[in-house]
Amino acid sequence: MGKIIALANQKGGVGKTTTTINLAASLATLEKSVLVVDADPQANASSGLGVNIQEVESSIYECIINKTDVRDAIYTTDIEGLDIIPSHIDLVGAEIEMLNMTDRERIMKKVLEPVRDEYDYILIDCSPSLGLITVNSLTAADSVIIPVQCEYFALEGISKLLNTIRIIKQKLNPQLEIEGFLLTMFDSRLRLANQIYDEVKRHFQELVFKTVIQRNVKLSEAPSHGIPVILYDAESAGAKNHLALAREIILKNK
Repeated sequence: MGKIIALANQKGGVGKTTTTINLAASLATLEKSVLVVDADPQANASSGLGVNIQEVESSIYECIINKTDVRDAIYTTDIEGLDIIPSHIDLVGAEIEMLNMTDRERIMKKVLEPVRDEYDYILIDCSPSLGLITVNSLTAADSVIIPVQCEYFALEGISKLLNTIRIIKQKLNPQLEIEGFLLTMFDSRLRLANQIYDEVKRHFQELVFKTVIQRNVKLSEAPSHGIPVILYDAESAGAKNHLALAREIILKNK
């Protein structure tokens, strides 16, 4: 049975989408079958994996709102074993359209149920908000990865996210666990980055991934080419970091 992992943090710019794309590609490189679900209206994970948003006929929006068959919304990518359900700008209005739906917090869970057994991992890239789509993603997930940017306000807002996770655990998804806190954009030369690392480690201890994602130019360049960093420059720190993260997750879930 596939494991569903949501990547969430309502703070923007912490590396959620970058992590989703590159972790998915690394897991696929390690011969796992992976499905990325782009649940962010900005659709950056979709374009970062080479999907032409203009040509998409069925996206996660159609699955949620029009009950389109999830298999019609699955697209292949340049990496063998890695598929994606793309997003669409229409997803912005989906939360309002969902308000009158029955069991509205569990729609994503129902959408993914039919294909869950077909993948080893399903990664959901959440939008930088704690709205109804993110609640749906966390309700559908087995666990959540929380990317934390190594900068001054890193821990700001995490308590809000943890509170949301706690409420979802109580009311909607008792199985939801924290897969781990992932430190992103880490620059070991900066004293601040090291302080944040120590602080996050002190707060969350065993829940912090051993792997740290370093600041890396190749990592920032790859999405503009519509490919993960492992295809763009396999020798870069960004590619190596994400492979290490993928191995850590596989080991943890054995």
